[in-house]
Amino acid sequence: MECAMPWKECSQMSSKLEFAMLAAEPNIDMQALCRSFGVSRKTGYKWRKLYLEHGKEGLRDRSRIPLSMPRRCSAELEEMVVALHDRYPCWGARKLRALLPDEIAPHPNTIAAILRRHGRQLVPQTDQTSPSKKRFEHEAPNLLWQMDFKGHFALTDPRAGRCHPLTVLDDYSRFSIALKACSGETYEQVQAALTQAFCLYGLPERITCDNGPPWGTSGHETLSRLEVWLIRLGVRVSHSRPYHPQTQGKDERFHRTLKRDLLARFGFNSIEACQLGFDDWREQYNLLRPHEALGQKPPITRYRPSARPFPTHLPIVEYDDTDTVRQVRRHGQLAFKGHDYFVGEGLTGERVAIRPANDDGLFQVFFCDREVTQINLRTS
Repeated sequence: MECAMPWKECSQMSSKLEFAMLAAEPNIDMQALCRSFGVSRKTGYKWRKLYLEHGKEGLRDRSRIPLSMPRRCSAELEEMVVALHDRYPCWGARKLRALLPDEIAPHPNTIAAILRRHGRQLVPQTDQTSPSKKRFEHEAPNLLWQMDFKGHFALTDPRAGRCHPLTVLDDYSRFSIALKACSGETYEQVQAALTQAFCLYGLPERITCDNGPPWGTSGHETLSRLEVWLIRLGVRVSHSRPYHPQTQGKDERFHRTLKRDLLARFGFNSIEACQLGFDDWREQYNLLRPHEALGQKPPITRYRPSARPFPTHLPIVEYDDTDTVRQVRRHGQLAFKGHDYFVGEGLTGERVAIRPANDDGLFQVFFCDREVTQINLRTS
C-alpha cells in the first residue's frame, strides 16, 4: 500500500531539505521518492538541483515580487486618484479617469486597483447601458424637457414636513434645467420653478410629464392649469403612458443618481437647507460629473440655452373671425346654444373657439391650436 508523507504536518522548509538530501544520494529511485513526498518529478528534480548547487539556502522560498515594476503608477498619480475619490466618493473608476489628464490617465481597472490598495471602496455603478438598450434622444437641446417629482422624503426636523424634489432635465444633453426643493406638489410651486428656468434658459419646444396633478387631470382628458399656461407660452405638452416610467427614462435615471449621490448620504432640516444642497449638487452634476452616455463628458458640453425668450406678458389668444368664441366660466363650464358644457376646470377664465365639424350637430372646441373636446348637439 502506497503512503504519501503527511506534508501538512511538517514544516515546508524541513520537508524540502529532507527530500533534497535523500534525492542527492546516488542510485536513488526518484520516481518512488517523489511519490512518497507527494510532489511531481519536475519539482523533485528542481529541488535536488538547487540543493546540489546552493546547499540548504537554495531551498528557501524566494520573493515573487519583481525587482522592478516599470509600469506601476507613480506615487503622485496614486495620490491624485485617491484625492479625486475622496472628493467624489460616489463616482466610479470611469468617471474618475475622465478627470485626469489624458497623458497620465490609467485604465479604469488600474484606478480601481489603486483605490483598493489604499483602502478605498468604490460604489457599485449602474451607468453602463448595453447597446441594445440605448434610449432614444432628440438631436438638439431644448427640443424636449422631461419633468417630474422625485419621491418625497422627510426632513430631519419633523416640524419642517417633507421635501418634494422637482426635476427638469433636457433630453438631448441630460443637463439639469431645474432641481427645486418644494414643500408640496402644487401648480403654484411648479409654475414658479418653471418661470425661473424659462427666464434663465428660454422656452423649450415641448415638455413631457406624467398624467397626475399638477401636470394632468388623471384621466379626465381635459387640460390642467399648468398645461393651459404652457400652451399659451407656445410650449407643447405631452404625457407619458400610464404605468410606463421608462417614457421619462432619463429623468428617472437622474433621480437614482440624485438619491445615491446626495439624498442617501446627507440629511436636511428645512426646505431652505435642502435647496442649498440641491444647488451645489446640481452645479457639480452639470459642470463636472462625466456622463456615460455623453462619452464621459459633463452635460454642459452639450447644452445651449434656447433662442426663444420667456415673454414678459402672456401672449393674447387670438382666433379666426369665423370662430364662435366663448369664455370658460367657473368650474370649467361654457354656454353654447342654450346649454352648458364642461370643457375642463383648467380653462376657467380662458377664451376658447367653437368650430363646426364635418358631421351635423358636432362642434370642436379649441384652446389656441389645441382641440380640447367636442360638443354634440344631438346628445345634449
